[in-house]
Amino acid sequence: MKKTLSIIALSIIGFGLVSCKKENKETQSPETVATDSSALAAPVTTADSTAAVTGEAPAAPVSNEPSTSIALSENNFDFGKIKKGDKVEHVYEITNTGKNPLVISEVKPGCGCTAPDFTKEPILPGKKGKITLHFDSSSFDGNVQKYADVFANVEKSPIKLTFTANIQP
Repeated sequence: MKKTLSIIALSIIGFGLVSCKKENKETQSPETVATDSSALAAPVTTADSTAAVTGEAPAAPVSNEPSTSIALSENNFDFGKIKKGDKVEHVYEITNTGKNPLVISEVKPGCGCTAPDFTKEPILPGKKGKITLHFDSSSFDGNVQKYADVFANVEKSPIKLTFTANIQP
């Protein structure tokens, strides 16, 4: 089954590369077009090919950036009592305490009720960035606890940010 999925994924990628290769031939001189297949495609992992077939999102990518360290203003926030249907947000401040630029590659919320915004450009050593979590309370009653995983070039990635709220009718 895994071999079949890998073959299917490679076939799909191969068709895309053929069209790219044709475009390259039209726009580049013959000397600059790659002719060996190893230069055309990166290897496909089983997780990537399974995700392509099943529609599931693959695991967040591991950063290729040099590792750094961070300090969070907080990793948990309590909105307290809010009315059902309120849309609230909270900003988590992140400081790069390491020697390399901090790169946040992805913020994955635990459910569709939470939407993230975050600093996309590298955060230089000693500088601060922001991660904002927007929460829509329309589908909830009572006490809730939600989270988002932050993927970055730090030793213990992902970093889990959480918040709680007591949703009143």
